[in-house]
Amino acid sequence: MNLETLFRQPKALPTIPKVMQELIASFNDEDVAVARLVDLISADQVLSANVLRMANSAYFEVPYTVATVADAVVKLGFTNVRSLVISIGLTGSFKAIPGLDARQFWRYSLHTAVVSRHLGARVAIKPDLAFTVGLMHSIGELVMHLGMPQEMLQVNATLRLLDPQRLAAEQATFGYTHADVGAELARRWQFPTQFSRAIAGAANPLAQADFDPLGALVHISAWRSRAEENQLSPQDLEDTWAGTVAAKIPLSRNAVLQDLPSLSDLSLGLESLFT
Repeated sequence: MNLETLFRQPKALPTIPKVMQELIASFNDEDVAVARLVDLISADQVLSANVLRMANSAYFEVPYTVATVADAVVKLGFTNVRSLVISIGLTGSFKAIPGLDARQFWRYSLHTAVVSRHLGARVAIKPDLAFTVGLMHSIGELVMHLGMPQEMLQVNATLRLLDPQRLAAEQATFGYTHADVGAELARRWQFPTQFSRAIAGAANPLAQADFDPLGALVHISAWRSRAEENQLSPQDLEDTWAGTVAAKIPLSRNAVLQDLPSLSDLSLGLESLFT
């Protein structure tokens, strides 16, 4: 099944909420009407309840109760609230996924997002942008599992989801990878070009014609998150460290291998969003 046929499958491309569509558009609009977006979020009882639950979680360390969506925007900033709503929208858009451990997938994606956010602040990449791309970088796997479940079950029987050789296996089987699918999904959902470029680049940053620092950052964050899931030893981390990619951002080895807080600490308070 080619890429265009995949996206024509009825279940492959979920519908996203209107508020999420407007928040995506806000990435390209410096004069976005924040008050309108607050009203849209507030009008959705489930969404606003989730935003407030996350805003009051340990992740943001707000020393007082955030009572309204407008209060959340004031206390956390619009970009943080936008990241929360998009995260909630993404997880809500993809429900039961045949042949895929959804809990593991979202834990891995969340860890990639929080590592990207943490490291992005060190290399002058917008943390909220790094978080959102980190969360989305493997979303093509969900589209592929929904659009061609039988074919993906065969891939899963050969290689587990977080196997380092997964991308190569997908390329050999389909002629494209979940990174290609994720980049196309970002385009179809009308995320800024920067998103699709970074999602595609995260798979193999050094193979891109134009090196993309955001994609490279997410590549390293995904490697660290995958290492956690695969329980790599400290020596394995040393042996598989992507030093050439990191040097181009630039990001030091110590920043990732020694100074990085534990992934559970980085994601503390957000886990319930993805379980």
